[in-house]
Amino acid sequence: MLRFLLMRIASAIPVLFILSVVTFAIIQAPPGDYADYIRSQLINQGGASFAQADAQAQAYRVEHGLDQPLVIQYVNWITGIVTKGDFGYSMFYNKPVADVVGERLPRTLALALVCHIFASILGITFGIWAATRQYSWIDSLLSGISFLGMTVPRFLMALIIVYLLVFQFNVTEIGSFFSPQYGGAPWSWAKFMDLVSHVWPVVAIATFGGLAYNMRVMRGNLLDTLNAQYVETARAKGLSGGAVVMRHAVPNALHPLVMYQGVVLPYMLTGEIETAIIFALPTVGPAIVGSMAIGDVYVTATFMLVLSATLIVGNIIADMLLAMLDPRVRQYGGA
Repeated sequence: MLRFLLMRIASAIPVLFILSVVTFAIIQAPPGDYADYIRSQLINQGGASFAQADAQAQAYRVEHGLDQPLVIQYVNWITGIVTKGDFGYSMFYNKPVADVVGERLPRTLALALVCHIFASILGITFGIWAATRQYSWIDSLLSGISFLGMTVPRFLMALIIVYLLVFQFNVTEIGSFFSPQYGGAPWSWAKFMDLVSHVWPVVAIATFGGLAYNMRVMRGNLLDTLNAQYVETARAKGLSGGAVVMRHAVPNALHPLVMYQGVVLPYMLTGEIETAIIFALPTVGPAIVGSMAIGDVYVTATFMLVLSATLIVGNIIADMLLAMLDPRVRQYGGA
């Protein structure tokens, strides 16, 4: 198993390198950089003339290496990551990028993990329920929910919920994790419930999309498994319907779903990011959008690199789980 894991990690390194190159190039593709943002701020808010603002922008560009070719900027950035764990310096936040990521990434991962757990439990349960009641009204209802979850954009659901909360229920505390009285307070049950009251829309929207995909995959896999020969044999031996489904059909139907988990965690992350942007929560999403708008390239590149790494890690975890469940994967995968 260790050899299997090492092979997966070794194969992921060049993929991550290619993703870093592509990401950095795409981020730098639009015209302008943070020095241009500084120039516009000096003109619009500082009252400086164009010549004065442009001179300061050029000096800032030279001081921070923004005048160097794109290849040199990338090499300096990736070398700092590999040799020193230095992801660069955030020009807008005026602190190391690692600090910016460290402040926002744990919240994002925690929300995404909660959404992933809810989506997996509910999706698998509803998928089993729908498959064992094929063509019933329950199956039709759950299939309709699955269709909505996969087709309705998450940002649209977020906008609708924001509208209802603000204009129909007069909720004013949008864009924060806690109410003012709980911001610096120690953890308590009241603080936890206050946190839930602020983040439930993000969790609900991201979970809804993941639940729909899990339910659809589980339903299709289980329907195929229920028609297999060994399931018919188990029924012929006199096993109850529940025993046949839970002991024989469901474990084998989970194999494709385990493989699918490799993309579910990144899907949960993107779902959290989309809705967090709408709700302006201090997580990864608003930081990515804000840094892209002003040309804070190292923040954007680092966040995108981390999100790419989650896709790779998710697939490695899925491979490991599948290898534990299916001996054939260990045999032919080199474990």
